[in-house]
Amino acid sequence: PVSGVSLWAEPPSGQVVLGDHLVLSCMVVTGTGPLSFTWHRGGSGAPLGTGPHLELRHVGDNDSGHYHCRVSNGDSVAESVPLNVTVL
Repeated sequence: PVSGVSLWAEPPSGQVVLGDHLVLSCMVVTGTGPLSFTWHRGGSGAPLGTGPHLELRHVGDNDSGHYHCRVSNGDSVAESVPLNVTVL
């Protein structure tokens, strides 16, 4: 099963200035087989992106919120702890 999913941000604080660049990375400790990644903000069901990284090139006011990644290998699914992103 997939486990140990964690989320990292650059800048590390998750605080970013309006118009700046933010990169979120999803790490997995254990998981076999092809892994699929989806990115979510708040309670929205629609994914923001796929892949181990989510890049927001020009952060806007509406980009604030709690982000998490969901990882699946087809048999199991695991989610990261949400990361709060604040746009200053």
